[in-house]
Amino acid sequence: MWTRRAFLKGSSLAVLALGWGGLPAFLARAASAQTRPKKTLVALFQRGAMDGLMAVQPLGDSQLATLRPQLLLPNSGEGGVLELDGRYGLHPALGSLGHHFREKQLAVVHGIGSPNTSRSHFDAQDYMESGIVDRKGAASGWLNRASGLLGHEATPFQCVALTEATPKSLYGDNPTLAISSLDDFKVKSSSDATEDNLEKLYRNATQQTLKRRGSEAFEAADVLSAKRYRAYKPTAEYPNTPLGRSLRQIAFLIKSDVGLEIAFAESNGWDTHRGQGRAQGAFARRAADLAGSIDAFWTDLGSYQDSVVLMTMTEFGRTVAENGSGGTDHGRGSCMFVLGGEVNGGQVYGKVDSLDRDNLEDGRDLPVTTDFRQLFAGVAGQHLRVPTGSELFPHWSGEPMRLLRS
Repeated sequence: MWTRRAFLKGSSLAVLALGWGGLPAFLARAASAQTRPKKTLVALFQRGAMDGLMAVQPLGDSQLATLRPQLLLPNSGEGGVLELDGRYGLHPALGSLGHHFREKQLAVVHGIGSPNTSRSHFDAQDYMESGIVDRKGAASGWLNRASGLLGHEATPFQCVALTEATPKSLYGDNPTLAISSLDDFKVKSSSDATEDNLEKLYRNATQQTLKRRGSEAFEAADVLSAKRYRAYKPTAEYPNTPLGRSLRQIAFLIKSDVGLEIAFAESNGWDTHRGQGRAQGAFARRAADLAGSIDAFWTDLGSYQDSVVLMTMTEFGRTVAENGSGGTDHGRGSCMFVLGGEVNGGQVYGKVDSLDRDNLEDGRDLPVTTDFRQLFAGVAGQHLRVPTGSELFPHWSGEPMRLLRS
């Protein structure tokens, strides 16, 4: 449960050491009709390792039918994949993303993953969220580093995770917020004398800069009041799921013009060891929630679409062959989605060779042919205009992918 004191301690007061340079008069600017919305990157982590070959299935690979007799989807017809580009088909439960692909706002990157070969969920997520693949337990996450490279003064809402706790992607020295739900966010407590005295101190400050910055901190906290959020009327119907609620809240923050530039959400339950299903089943349920939530979010953004990019990520993929329980085990390469008004979409990027055993990693897995840092650096560099060298991804000197038109 966030309180006004917790908000100030966790974000606004964190900039005291910076000489009060981190709290602009953003509310006044947001009220101006001339204010242009900031660019926002929404990172969505699919925890549990999504089966990229089921999400975006290669078409016409005879080996897939042999290796996945219970899981292979038909190339057409009822329960079949939705053809994307002649080479790949989209799982039918992800169908609501199909029109974004056809409208060239959605791109797919296939055969993507980490160069670290760990098949441990915990370790692989750690490497992906830190962006440092040769060392566990790094002190900072790549999104936190990105926020520090933005190069301009921040609002308290520059970097926000809609999660119970701060994800490792946002660990680091730059201020971030982790909020489980705006419905429970509280910013006023008339019984807390400490908070009342702190606010009075700001109101009575003789130094005008201190007075203005302190006042803005409290005004900023009020933006997140439950009352304001509950009055929000989205223009699309979100799934009543944790992911749907998270993306609904991110849309609210973007459209409130509070200076949100990096947002984080997560979707759980992608570890499909058994009963994965075809057009129906465990995978299809997760996929339908993912696609429905993203589609509602994108529709709800309306005119803000041109300033937003949403990118999915997952720690690794699944084995090419199904197991004896009708599922798939921990693998290597998967696929990721990038949606945005600037995205050069309607394409499947990356390399997926034929699924002959000789082409598989360790004779069982889809090889990683695209390092995830290539995608992350490319999107962050083009969209957020941050440096993409070692400041963002230490110990990496690869070439960023260019998926955006700008």
